[in-house]
Amino acid sequence: MDLILKNANIPQGDRQVLTNILVHDGKITGIVNNITGLQADKVIDCKGYLVVPGCIDPHTHFMDPGFTHRETFATGSQSAAAGGLTTIIDMPCCSKPSVRDKNSLHKKLAPIKDQAYIDFCFWGGVTGEDVREGWLDNIYPQLDEGVVAFKVYMTPSVPTYPKVSDGEMLEIFKKVAPTGLAIGVHAENYDICTFNTEKLKKEGRLDGPAWAEARSSLAEKVAIQLIISYAEATDARVHVVHMSTKEGVELVREAKKRGVKVTAETCPHYLMLNAQDSMTERGTFAKIAPPLRGKEDNESHWQALADGTIDFVGTDHAPYEIETEKDAADSDIWNSFPGIPGVETMVQILVSEGLNKGRISLSRFVEITSRNAAIHYGIYPKKGSMELGSDADFTVIDLDREYVVDEKKTYSMAKYNPLHGLELKGKPVMTILRGNVVFDEDNGGIVGKAGYGQYVGRQSIQRLERTLKYESYDQVKEVNQKNEQKELVK
Repeated sequence: MDLILKNANIPQGDRQVLTNILVHDGKITGIVNNITGLQADKVIDCKGYLVVPGCIDPHTHFMDPGFTHRETFATGSQSAAAGGLTTIIDMPCCSKPSVRDKNSLHKKLAPIKDQAYIDFCFWGGVTGEDVREGWLDNIYPQLDEGVVAFKVYMTPSVPTYPKVSDGEMLEIFKKVAPTGLAIGVHAENYDICTFNTEKLKKEGRLDGPAWAEARSSLAEKVAIQLIISYAEATDARVHVVHMSTKEGVELVREAKKRGVKVTAETCPHYLMLNAQDSMTERGTFAKIAPPLRGKEDNESHWQALADGTIDFVGTDHAPYEIETEKDAADSDIWNSFPGIPGVETMVQILVSEGLNKGRISLSRFVEITSRNAAIHYGIYPKKGSMELGSDADFTVIDLDREYVVDEKKTYSMAKYNPLHGLELKGKPVMTILRGNVVFDEDNGGIVGKAGYGQYVGRQSIQRLERTLKYESYDQVKEVNQKNEQKELVK
């Protein structure tokens, strides 16, 4: 063997099983109870820590090339590795050029491929301009290059990535539907957001929560209603990115019951923070789009993660430069840039506030941090799996480690985070990519090398099973407690 991970507690359903993992040529080659007589170039003692399939962030904006004053692919992927991530899926818009055809995809790939510390995939791009100019056939070369899905904005993104009108979005759904790939939609109604923003500006509102009022829950609700209607009409796969509202949860849940091809993700900040508290305290440093919501929205999203309404979690990692874009001398809540970093704290939040507090079961934790995203984006079982032959990607987690989120202690260039100051329990302490350690909390931090991370093209077209589980948090906690008691008896 190249590597043996001994004393690894791996998930078997909702149980942890102590075992040893064998790795050769970057792949999982065995899981055995006894390693007596086996030889390996390297043996890592996992000390009974939880070892799960390498975690995946399916929604990042690493800003490279073109906006490297905000983040580089090197710093972004280092931060991701420190957060326990082995693969990220980067969005097509926040780079120069934006990815909207084969040529622009390769222009993005060329300067970043030698910087990556972890593996990465690409979203493909399609915009309102592509519809107007008759460029929709540009989706096919992107398909050939292995993009995993296509992204659409209902509100403006960057100038090189125009938003879609309602009619243009319908044309995109019709075009993409036969390919079998999902269409990820930034679901906010443009007219509602714009009207409310101008109204509140005229009233002189400059407080942080005004941003959340302008981009109201209703703006997300009607946007999700529209894209679900389009999915029903065209048989397209639609994915609601960074869903933020309890109304969105209900719409997706009911659509799934009807058989609509709809999936959804949420972000750690929509699980933990509310607009009134966080935007009053942190102002522009808690400004994102969609905005933070209320405590009831937080709770509904935890429940939706547990029951399967929300399929997985992404960060929407979108860092900005503090001095010029988040907190410039002339900035206010309206003209500062909306975005926060997140790759270093996603798994931390889901371990501490989800798994350890019984909001999600162990099996569900694995699904929402790796397996489901890997299936949805067509990279399973290469990624998101502990099957024999899968990439030897692992996130090693100390479930008992206690710490405080510190926005200054991060590998990202963005030294701000509205989760700053949270006291958490449970942390990724080692990240292993294709059999090589890239991050080791207790022995040097980032120990991988730039360029080791690889571009991963879509392996196949896959779809998640549409399953809803009706169980309460108390039921999840009861299952966890019973499993712990069984292990104690053993």
